[in-house]
Parts: sequence; C-alpha cells; structure tokens
Amino acid sequence: MRWDAQALAPVRSRRAASEADPDAGAGPEALVAATGSSGAKAAAPGTDALLPLLGLVRSVSTPEFAGVTFHEVTAKSVLNKVAAGSRMPFEWTINPYRGCSHACVYCFARKTHTYLDFDAGLDFDSQVVVKINAADVLRRELAKPSWGRQHVALGTNTDPYQRAEGRYQLMPGIIGALADSGTPLSILTKGTLLSRDIPLLKHAAAQVPVGVGISLAMTNEQLSEAVEPGTPGPRARLKLISRLREAGLPCGVMAMPILPWLSDSDEALDSLFSSLAAAGATGVTAGALYLKPGTREWFMQWIAREHPELVGKYRRLYGGGSYASKEYRAWLAGRIRYFKARHGFSGSHGFSHRDLNGNPTPDDPREEEAQYPAGSIPDAAGFSRQPGVPAGEAAQPTLF
Repeated sequence: MRWDAQALAPVRSRRAASEADPDAGAGPEALVAATGSSGAKAAAPGTDALLPLLGLVRSVSTPEFAGVTFHEVTAKSVLNKVAAGSRMPFEWTINPYRGCSHACVYCFARKTHTYLDFDAGLDFDSQVVVKINAADVLRRELAKPSWGRQHVALGTNTDPYQRAEGRYQLMPGIIGALADSGTPLSILTKGTLLSRDIPLLKHAAAQVPVGVGISLAMTNEQLSEAVEPGTPGPRARLKLISRLREAGLPCGVMAMPILPWLSDSDEALDSLFSSLAAAGATGVTAGALYLKPGTREWFMQWIAREHPELVGKYRRLYGGGSYASKEYRAWLAGRIRYFKARHGFSGSHGFSHRDLNGNPTPDDPREEEAQYPAGSIPDAAGFSRQPGVPAGEAAQPTLF
C-alpha cells in the first residue's frame, strides 16, 4: 500500500449527493462500461491496474458516482460462516458489497479490501465490488435441507445501504429471501436508503425476528462531513431512526467511534444521547475509536492533514496498537454512562468495551466484549414496540 501517494476523495459533493438523491444513477442508461471487449478491467484514476476479480462481469462508472468504479461480479455463495470461536452474536453474515462509498476515514473494514488486491485507502472508497446475483444465490442456499435458519447479519463489514444500493437494489431480494425461508435477520447501516425498505421490513418482522441498527456517533454535521463524507448526515440518520420507530420497528444505535478530542467532549456526548433519546432509539452502545492495521494508516494520514495539532496526542494515546489507552477508555466509559443515564438509557449498559467480569477496561483490550444495543439483534422472544421507550441491552460480543 502506497499511503503517501493516496489522496482523500472530495468531501462536499459526496455528502450532498447521498442526502439529495440516494437513488442517483438508478437507470442503467447512466452507466458507462469501463471494460474492453476482452473483459479486462480499466484501472481507475490514481490506482494501479488491478488483478482480475473472480466472477467479474464488467466494471462500470457513472457521473452520478464521480470517482467510484463498480465491479459487478457473479457470486457462487453469499452466506459467510463466521469463524469458529468468534464472539459475534451470529453465525452467518451477508455482504452484497465489498468496499464502501461512505468513505469513512475510520472504517474498521478497510483491511479486508486488500484480500481482493485493492488497497485499504482510496481503493476501499472508490472500488466497490457488487454481487449482482446475491438474492438468487441466497435463495438457493436457504433452500438446502442443511440450512438451520440461524440469524444472518447484514452490514457487519461494508454498508448494504451505501448509495450503490439505489442502483442495484439487492436488499429487497435478500430481505425477502431470508424472511420467506424463516431466517431471522439484522441490518446495521448508516444509509438512509433503508427507508425505502421499511414496508418490506415490517412484512419480514411479521414472519421472523428482525433487528435494525443505525450507526451514528456524532451530531456535529461539519465533523461528520469531514470524517464520513459519503454518508447521509446526522440529522438525516436521526430522522431515519424516528421513521423506523414510528413504523413499529426496533432501532438500536451503534454510537461508534467516539473520536478523541473531536467528538468526546461533554457537549458532544450530551447532544448525541439527547438526540438519540428524542428520536426514540431502543438502545445505544458507544465506544472509542478502534484503529486496526489498514485503518490506522489512513486515519492518521487524515489527522495529519486536517488536525496536525492532534498527531502527537493520537500517537501517544494509541501507542503502536489498535486500542486507546486503558486510562482513556476508563474515562470515556464514565462519561458515556453519565450521559446515557441523563437521557433515559440508564437501564442499558454504558460502554461497549467490557470484560467478562463487567470491568470496563481490562488489562488486555483483546479480551473486551461489546454490548449490542437493544433492537439491533433479533429477539426471538419478541420485541416491545412502544415508540420512545428505551430498553436494556443484552451483553453481546463486538463487531470487530
């Protein structure tokens, strides 16, 4: 990965496009093929020629998605088995997209793009792999006699409701296939395009347990635009939470990452939790920025460019690892517990990083587990759909 050669993509145009027209580029006439007659991929500007992707049909670009290339592939399988011994509260995941135009500089999934011979920086934001046959393949997999109808999670790696979903419309078929087969499902997203599928999710929830989670960790629109430029802004996501609750659907919020010196002030935390309570979130989990390899380099490049005064502080806080210091995590845990209690989430766990004994900051951060917010994971025993009433959160392991 040549980090020094990378350049961050334009910010304002992505945010404006994601909020003003999430379905931009929905017509196939808007697509311009980027492959020659041989089927070889054309390299996107600023990248090297890429190795062939398995099942590649074509690579396309469109003015509505400036700077982004979509690599359409046919998948042989879409159900991914979670590794044995994982602390995740689900055994199966589906990722209809690889790479993400949300372009969040802190995204923990960046390293996974290197498995496809892309880099974890600009390529992750601009080279998006689309499994165009995901719904058809999924129906075949779910029809196998061996399928045990275990909970399937969507959005654990890259966002299934990033802007490309407006063009490819993969999620309705995926949701329908899971519900029709009797399979519980959950969705985690920053994408307000989810609102398109609220009627479908209500129908699915009448058939199987459904969990919905929204990722939102700040209310400062300017900061959000800077660190997650391709996402709908905080106000738009708060409206989505309210719409989900008004529709009788659960909605837990993953308030991660809290950014040291940028979104961890009392003012920022108070604004966040008061806004989530007003929107009717069923539960909230919050936690500090996590800088695993691949993400760390990209995020630190952004810090050096946008907040050079914080470079030394971040280096001291994170040392050579992925987690903030134990002292910082203990301090943040206390502030989060305070503001959650202040805004009606006192029945829920206060901080995402805990060990098995309930201590918020174990000596070995790798032993930490997270708390999934109520509503984000399917509840087989039933879910209380009283809008505006926060529920407690069950102890669940981390996404990371």
